[in-house]
Amino acid sequence: MRCTLTTRTSAILLSLLLAACSREHRIRKIVLVPIGPVPANVLANLERDLPPLLQREVTIGQPIPRASAAFDRKRQQYRGSALLQELERYDVVGVDRVVGIIDADAYAPGLNFIFGQANKPGRVAVVALPRLRDSFRGRPDDPVRFRERVLKVTVHELGHAFGFAHCADRTCVMHFANSLREADQTGSHYCTSERLPK
Repeated sequence: MRCTLTTRTSAILLSLLLAACSREHRIRKIVLVPIGPVPANVLANLERDLPPLLQREVTIGQPIPRASAAFDRKRQQYRGSALLQELERYDVVGVDRVVGIIDADAYAPGLNFIFGQANKPGRVAVVALPRLRDSFRGRPDDPVRFRERVLKVTVHELGHAFGFAHCADRTCVMHFANSLREADQTGSHYCTSERLPK
């Protein structure tokens, strides 16, 4: 009887331990979700560049279609909040955060455009690529600079998803950038006051 009780107790403890490990693994994972066609190298670069900054595993998820309901025909832009709703609808189970990447122009009410948007705090964020390219303004593209901008905007929007506000420090990735010039001047790291959740 004592042996059976010990075995049963051990089985319960093992189950609890496995559940805790599973929960920890689930919490520390970010999935990149292409919304419509997205260049493979953009996703691959983020998959490589994000983990050292976020201390999380990053994977590329299944693409989802661009929702016609999110598109404003008059503006020829996608509404950021509607893209976030679509990401929530196609939610990826068992991960910490979901980042939608769209290669189309986006906006938010009161703003002409957005580089990205997130629910603060929340599980979903979105990054819009076109305005991060120099060619959007008729200049030659710089692949290295574009990669840095995509990384910074993604880290910034994930910061909002983690609950971080905008930061007054111009070198902090959470500093508000309303132009590419401002975005280029920020760093790619969070301030010491912005602690990633465990």
